[in-house]
Amino acid sequence: MSNRRPFLILALVVLTPFSFASKKGKKEEPILHSVGFSTRQFPAPEDYNWRGSDDRTLSGIVWYPAEDSAGEKEQYIGPPEAPLFYAGRAAKDATLAPSFGKFPLVALSHGTGGSALQMAWLGTYLAARGYIVVAVNHPGNNAVTGYTAQGFIEGWERARDISTVISDMLADPRFGAKIDSDRIGAAGFSYGGFTMMELAGARTDLNRILAGCDEQKGACNPPEMPDLMEKFKAIKQQPGVQQSLQRSGDSYRDPRIRAVFAIAPAVARAFAPDSLQKIAIPAEIVAGAADPIAPPAENAQYFAANIKGAKLTILPGGIGHYTFLDVGTDAGKKQLPGFFVDNPGIDREAVHKQVAGMAAEFFEKELAPPRKKR
Repeated sequence: MSNRRPFLILALVVLTPFSFASKKGKKEEPILHSVGFSTRQFPAPEDYNWRGSDDRTLSGIVWYPAEDSAGEKEQYIGPPEAPLFYAGRAAKDATLAPSFGKFPLVALSHGTGGSALQMAWLGTYLAARGYIVVAVNHPGNNAVTGYTAQGFIEGWERARDISTVISDMLADPRFGAKIDSDRIGAAGFSYGGFTMMELAGARTDLNRILAGCDEQKGACNPPEMPDLMEKFKAIKQQPGVQQSLQRSGDSYRDPRIRAVFAIAPAVARAFAPDSLQKIAIPAEIVAGAADPIAPPAENAQYFAANIKGAKLTILPGGIGHYTFLDVGTDAGKKQLPGFFVDNPGIDREAVHKQVAGMAAEFFEKELAPPRKKR
C-alpha cells in the first residue's frame, strides 16, 4: 500500500488587496471577491497513466470568485481539537460571482509529495481577484491518495495532468461557460515548477536526470521516499514504466497556456539549455535565497538564464523552500517543525502575500485581453 503523508494539505489564504497600474500610471485597487471552493473528480481517458496509484481518480479543487453574500468561514486542517494548518477563509460550493464577461483560468501544480490543497494560499488570492483557479492531485505523488515510485520518477506525466484538467474545466457544466479560453495561465511550486517548463515547451532529457542522480548520491531520494532510486530500479523494466520512459522526451507543450509562473522550481537538471531556449511564452520565476532543497543557483537561476525574457526574483534573507508551504498552527509547528518553522526573522504570511501579489500582477499583464495588454 502506498505511504500517505496527509500533512502537506492546505496553505494560507491571503486576501490583502494588491494594486495594479492603470493606463495613466496610477494605482488602481482590484475588485475583491469573496472566495468559493469546490472539490472535483476530473474525467480522464481510459488509457491514462496512473503511475502505479491504486486510486485511479484525477482529483482536485477549484477556487473561484463568489457572490458577495457567500458565507466564507475560516478553514483549519487536522484534528478538530488540534488542527495543524490554518487554511484561510473560503465558502464551500458558493455561487459564482455574477459577471458580464468571462474569467481567466489559472491551473496550479503542487510540489513533490504535496497536494492540490497545498496551493490554497495562491489559489484563493487569485480567486479573490477575479480568476477561476484549478489545482490537481498528481497521481502517485500526492499526500491525499499516496505515493508511488512512478509518481516521483515520471515527472513529465504531470504536464498531462494539468492539460487534462484544463480540458475538463472548459467542459465543466458549472464553470466552463464562465472561463475565457483565450486567457489561461499556469503556476507551480517546486516539482510543479518543473511542470511549468514542460507545459511551456521544454523537454525532459532522462539521461541528464539519471546522470545527476549518479553524481550526487541521495539527490534523487526525496524525504517522502528516501529509497526512491532502489524502487525505481526494481520496476523500471515493467511495460507500463518503459512506455512512460520512452515518451519522457516528448513535447508536453499546451498551446492554450499563455504564461507560466514558477515558485522555487526544482529538477532543472532535467532540461538541456537548448530545450529551455525554445520556450516562447512569458515566464516568471521566484525563489528563496536560502533554499537548500532547490538551490537557486542550480535551479531558478539556471532556468531564467536559458529562457528568453524570463523574469527572475531571488527573495533575500532566510527564505527557504518550505517557506512556500502552508502556514502551520502552533500544533503544526510543534509536530512538524521541519515544514512549518522558518529561519529567524522570516514571516511566512508576508512572503505568501508578496509572492501571490507578484503572480497576480504577472497574470494581470500576460493574460490581459490583447487590446488591454501593456
